Parts: sequence; C-alpha cells; structure tokens
Amino acid sequence: MYSNSLVELDRAHLVHPVASYRGHEQQGVRVLASATGATVTDASGRQLVDGFAGLWCVNAGYGQDSIVEAAARQMRQLPYATAYFGLGSEPAIRLASELADRAPGDLNHVYFTLGGSDAVDSTIRFIRYYWIAKGEPRRDQFISIEQGYHGSSTVGAGLTALPTFHAGFGIPFDWQHKIPSPYPYRNPVGEDPQAIIDASLAALREKVEAIGPDRVAAFYAEPIQGSGGVIVPPKGWIKAMRDLCRDLDILFVADEVITGFGRTGPLFACTDDGIVPDFMTTAKGLTSGYVPMGAVFMADHVYQAIADGAGAAAVGHGYTYSAHPVSAAVGLEVLRLYESGLLENGAKAGARLMKGLEALKDHPLVGDVRGRGMLAAIELVTDKEAKTPLPVEAQPARRIFDRAWENGLVIRAFANGVLGYAPPLCCTDADIDAILDRTARTLDQTLEDPDIRRALRG
Repeated sequence: MYSNSLVELDRAHLVHPVASYRGHEQQGVRVLASATGATVTDASGRQLVDGFAGLWCVNAGYGQDSIVEAAARQMRQLPYATAYFGLGSEPAIRLASELADRAPGDLNHVYFTLGGSDAVDSTIRFIRYYWIAKGEPRRDQFISIEQGYHGSSTVGAGLTALPTFHAGFGIPFDWQHKIPSPYPYRNPVGEDPQAIIDASLAALREKVEAIGPDRVAAFYAEPIQGSGGVIVPPKGWIKAMRDLCRDLDILFVADEVITGFGRTGPLFACTDDGIVPDFMTTAKGLTSGYVPMGAVFMADHVYQAIADGAGAAAVGHGYTYSAHPVSAAVGLEVLRLYESGLLENGAKAGARLMKGLEALKDHPLVGDVRGRGMLAAIELVTDKEAKTPLPVEAQPARRIFDRAWENGLVIRAFANGVLGYAPPLCCTDADIDAILDRTARTLDQTLEDPDIRRALRG
C-alpha cells in the first residue's frame, strides 16, 4: 500500500522533467527508496547497479557519510548566507578559491549557481555584458553545436540542439545558431579525425562569416556531447575549435556540466584537452548531486572587462541561493573525496568499463562503442555496414530502459538506440562487471524481439 499510494500521489501532483505527461500517468512512477555506493534500491526492494550515477551526477557514489556530515554541520552552524550586500560565508569563499586553484589557466573567478542550466544562462548574461563593456554591443549572436546540450532554461534550451527541448517552446531564438556535430560514427566526411576537425573548423568559419564577424559573441562546446548521445570528438578537435575562436575574436565557452569532476578522468576534461576557455560551466559532480549547485568559471580578462565596465555600479545578475553555504560545504568535502582516491579509482574503473564495452562490439546489434573515462556509450544498429538505427516503432528508449531495469541495471537509453553509461567513480570491479553482464543480457533479449529480428533480416 505504501508504494501504491506514492504512485497515485505522484500521478496526481508531481510534474516530472522531460517526460510525456500522459505516458507517465499511464505507466506510473518507479520509486527509489535508498542507495549506497553504486547500488540503488527501489520501494519494492529491487537492487540495481546505477550505471548512470543518477543523472550523470552522483560521481562520488551514494551513502558517503562524510558528505552528509559536512552538510549537517554547516546547517547547524550557518544554514544560509546571502552573497548579496557584500556578505559571504567561509565555505563558499574557500570553495571558490580551491576550484580556481585547480581550474585550467586563468579561470580564477567563480560565480555559483544552483545547477548547470542556470550556469549556462549566466554565461549568456555575462557575455552580453562583456561585449557591451568592450564597446561592441552588436556582438549579440551565439553559436553552438547540433546535438549539443546546454540546459533547459528559456535561453539555454535554445543553445541546446535537441528537438525535444525546442518543440512547443518557440525556440531557438533567431540569435542562436548551430554548426554540425563532429559525431565521428555518423559524420558525412567519414571517421578520419583530421577530416572531421577540418570540417568543423570550416563550418564555424562559414557560420561566423554568414552572421557577420562583428556580430558573433561566443561559441559553446561540450568536451563530450552528453545528452546528444555521448558523442566523443576526435582528439585535438576541441583545441582546434578553441584556437579558431581566439583567432576570430569570439569567446569560447566549455560546458563541463557533465564532463567535470572526474567523469572523463581528471577533475576537468579541459585539462586533458589542453585548453583554457574564456568561460567554463560546471554542476552535477561539483556536489556529487547531494545538493544543488553549479558554477561559472570566468577567465581573468573577462572578469576585468566586466568589472571595469561596471565601475562603481552593480553588475545586475544574481540568485538568492548563489554561493549557498551548505552546498559549498558539500562541494569542499566532495572535492576532498575526489582527491583522496576517487579520481584514481574512477580512472581504473573507467578502463575496465571501456574494455568490457569494446568486447561487445561483436554483438549483432552493436554498431559503435565510444567513451572516455567513466563516460561511455554503445550505439545499436540493425545493419552494421549501413549503420541503420533501430526502428523508431521499437521505442528503443522505453523498451531498453525497462528491460535493463528488470535485469537490475540503470542506464540512459536514448531514443535513437544509443545506450549511455556514467557510473559513480566509486565503482568496484564487481560493479563494473555487473554493468557489463546486465548490458549483454539486455542486448541478447532485445535481439530476440520479433520487430528487431525483422529489421535485422532487412
């Protein structure tokens, strides 16, 4: 009765993000009751390995008592402190300093948000302010990448280039532009890394020229395109794009909301990529999802231009919960855990995950395996030569997610037949092996579906 009553209450009152409202009403909610390490338990007692760390965010794993204690201690001492009026709190000040010390290059200034979407939103406002302060108010055009994701706020969702986030919302706006994704597996130029890099560089140059070189404000890119299907660009791609932005005199924003905090190996993917962006957005792993928090890292030259432009006037951008002391206290403890062995364990577990997924390449349904660290995907097809996606009528997202769940595994199943993986960095060998074994079982079961068999026969 306890579980059933929750299902009915949920159906009547809770609006779920990125869901078919009518579909959810029919299917009902799956209630999660507890979690520890990389394992979650639902209200019926079913245990599952969480191969997606919640929503790419519980990087430190569930049930880390020291994180809970840090939050409780801060709640008792100072549960809230505004950062308005020149006020602040010790945890927020220390977290900003620790993050700046570890960020690439001169990303020395940190503005705290509640999550990734409003971090991206904040960059748009800061970038507009920057160019106005520089005496170039006409630079009001923004470029991002097809299949990219930059949140679901009103303006951030326009930078996002996924149809679900546009349909019915009247976006993107006319000042938001896109260039093609590098997507090696399905790139029109083929899979040669340099050809892909050259094509992306040419696309950005052409887009800037078409808009007007004096109109473009910034270019946004994820080191790995997460919600677009874990698309891993060729090595050197993001550095080439960053260098071109510098040559074109447009700001470069690295969206590390998913890739930050050990997800790809190091604390920040930009470190491995050898770049220093003008802005970097983070969230998710910043607090390991235990409490809401995001952050905008701002390069010194950007900060100085905004500060000089404002002079004695206030820069009119702020949130009630910016630099929240409890979130900051959690962030400090999570950072300590990352550097006390979690990053190292994540690298080891990521190598095991990638090796195991690569071994699935011979499966009749697996067309591509890709990833970096603890961020990976397999792309399913019915014809490996033609790279034919699973039929839409098979509803791969719903069917495969449900089937994996029944097998004791949580993964991200995208509508195009891509399966996404982002396990907690605390995963043991047994956790990784369970993810792999249950994936293989899910694929074998899917292979036996009559509609999939018909599609395979062509």
